Amino acid sequence: MRTIRHVLLLLLLSSTPLLAQDVAPGAPAGPGSATARALTRLENDWARGLVARDTALFRRLLAPGFVYTEDAQMMSADDVVRGVVGSDRVSAARNEDMRVHDHGGTAVVTGILIVDGTGETGSFSHRYRFTDTWLRSRGRWRVIAAQDYLIPR
Repeated sequence: MRTIRHVLLLLLLSSTPLLAQDVAPGAPAGPGSATARALTRLENDWARGLVARDTALFRRLLAPGFVYTEDAQMMSADDVVRGVVGSDRVSAARNEDMRVHDHGGTAVVTGILIVDGTGETGSFSHRYRFTDTWLRSRGRWRVIAAQDYLIPR
């Protein structure tokens, strides 16, 4: 009888870490998590902001010191805001395949941004693979770094 209790106690103690484990840091957050919902909404706001040319939105989303790279080009928050109202006109933008990788107060969102519009050379339809890094500070998420890569056709 005593041996059975010891075995059961050992089984219980050895399984406790497995029961207590949450998602590993950096693993994709479940789509229902508060972080995933918040950042998915903010990423979709970003896409809508491109169409609306909403510079106020981008000023709210971009953290001080924000840095953005696209292919070989590097830009600041001010450069990005200026680009939103540049010569290109975005008629549609949407995200696909987004995944939120939660690290607590920091999260990385990966996905594909599809942007349609017209520019100096005519109409365009671009697909970008993106990685955005978000920081939660004072109860609000702001993007601190973003990287886009134009997916070749």
